[in-house]
Amino acid sequence: MNHNGRRPDRVAELMQRKLAHLIQHEVDDPRLPQWMTILAVNISKDLSHARVYFTAISDAPDEVTALLNESAVFLRTALARSLSLRKVPKLSFVYDTSVEYGKRLTRLIDDANNFDEPDA
Repeated sequence: MNHNGRRPDRVAELMQRKLAHLIQHEVDDPRLPQWMTILAVNISKDLSHARVYFTAISDAPDEVTALLNESAVFLRTALARSLSLRKVPKLSFVYDTSVEYGKRLTRLIDDANNFDEPDA
């Protein structure tokens, strides 16, 4: 039975937990928002690149993305110290808009339901 197909998934889960901890406790940059969540980590099959999806309470998600990408080398080094991997993937951070999209859809549905209700 070949387990190689699941290895990137296992490494991604581990990296997601470690990155969340590292960003909260190790990255000392006051420009990063206090409320940030690592939603997912997608790793290439050869484990050379990892795309890290996050969301944050911030008025400037592009700035937060740039700050995290600037911290990527530090975070990769910290991951290398804490994980027992032969090679730690290169990190690239992507702001995930799915939470905002979901909120927008919920608001639109609520507005449509309120519009359809007859006045008593």
